[in-house]
Amino acid sequence: MIESIVFDVGETITRDDRYWSAWADWLGIPRHTLSALVGAVVAQGRDNADALRLVRPGIDVTAERAAMEAVGRGEQLDERDLYDDVWPALAALRELGVRVVIAGNQTARAGGLLRSLGLPADLVVTSGEWGAAKPQPAFFERVVAVADAEPGRTVYVGDHPANDVFPAKAAGLRVAHIRRGPWGHLWADDPKVVAAADWRIDTLTQLTSIIEG
Repeated sequence: MIESIVFDVGETITRDDRYWSAWADWLGIPRHTLSALVGAVVAQGRDNADALRLVRPGIDVTAERAAMEAVGRGEQLDERDLYDDVWPALAALRELGVRVVIAGNQTARAGGLLRSLGLPADLVVTSGEWGAAKPQPAFFERVVAVADAEPGRTVYVGDHPANDVFPAKAAGLRVAHIRRGPWGHLWADDPKVVAAADWRIDTLTQLTSIIEG
């Protein structure tokens, strides 16, 4: 019996389009160029921030993000960034009595923006607020703690094999790999990902049938 479901954020709950567009504009390059570079590092199994380092070698991503914030060009996140299935899926899970948690690799600012949307979730938290980021075991230790259920009764939902699927499985959680975004599509049929994930889903609304089943 599944008692708790914990969701990744980027390309699980939210689209990353605006995030990467903002970076392209800040770095002064065409948006398509940065999108292509993100795709390239994804295909190589690298950190997505490596796309920024290809554009500007030696970039201090944290410092650049702070500079963007200082001039009013920091992170933005609202209803337009949510995938269409987020509200109905989370609401349906809550109706089934499942604890719903959103926990991803985002900044503290992103956490505040997500909470301001009033999503049907019991808890919304980010790595920036925890001081631990995926795929670190410490992040998933926190996930287990806030899930308020045994790891085997908790599902972690995410798109990224290295950040979501493998470390969540190593922490004893059940895993649903969502075929969404560049990571989810590119690695969906990888034998290691298929073997590690308990379920592969195409939409968040499929989680209700998993719970009911």
